[in-house]
Amino acid sequence: MDTKSLRIFLHLSESLSFSRTSEAYHMSPSTLSRHIKQMEDVVGYPLFLRDNRSVHLTPEGEKFIIYAKESLGAWEHFQQSLANQFQELAGEISLYCSVTASYSFLYTILSEFRGRYPKIELKVHTGDPVPAMERVLNRLEDISIAARPNHVPTNLAFKRIAISPLVFIAPKDPQALRALNANEVGKVDWATVPMIVSEDGIARVRVDQWFKQQQVKPNIYAQVSGNEAIVSMVALGFGIGVVPTLVLDNSPLVDSVQILKVSPELEAFDVGLFTLKKSLANPIIKAFWDQITD
Repeated sequence: MDTKSLRIFLHLSESLSFSRTSEAYHMSPSTLSRHIKQMEDVVGYPLFLRDNRSVHLTPEGEKFIIYAKESLGAWEHFQQSLANQFQELAGEISLYCSVTASYSFLYTILSEFRGRYPKIELKVHTGDPVPAMERVLNRLEDISIAARPNHVPTNLAFKRIAISPLVFIAPKDPQALRALNANEVGKVDWATVPMIVSEDGIARVRVDQWFKQQQVKPNIYAQVSGNEAIVSMVALGFGIGVVPTLVLDNSPLVDSVQILKVSPELEAFDVGLFTLKKSLANPIIKAFWDQITD
């Protein structure tokens, strides 16, 4: 299967819109439909389920994403292996991170990288930080930016960008603080105070461990997807939350909350890049990786 077909498939798998993909590749939707049908005939299974309202990947289509990305990566690697040392790198790289990480790191990283390698196309996807590492493991992205968990799969490489303390935050307003059974900063009734915590992820694991160490069953008021939402709810006085300082530094509500001093402190976030170790054989990914200094 030619590389153009694989790129068209990957674009459609992300857009899930025949009109947007056909526009991107300068073909009519009917031509794109025939193109996808030819691919499905070669594969032997339907790759997409589509009706008048929506487009969805089939389980075979999800698996084919991995094949398409690996095939294109191998092709780009082969192309670069034929180039001499003076030839400029060209190709494509995909990156996933949270919105907060995009504010904190992407401008510097991408501006430097773009200046060095203007012929490399960058695809950046943002979303909840929890699945960042899994997206690399599932080969949906080349690189992700995320906090390092206590245990990293052996097939993943990690390179640190920053350390971000994980902190308890409370509303700054004294009246709101008293309403939460926290009459003074640092004096909190942890058994009754309403807590606003992440649904899952590293922060939630460390919060649960902290309360277990204190032998306290926390009063969970809300389980939230996204650290920015935790800051908002705390600022409004709904409870006490836990977020990395990286989020606070970029929050427009930073002046409406305060950091609580607790003992023991929560383990800080070790934030950095993740990629598959074998992906570092790709000159494009290696170039991106090497520009980050430890």
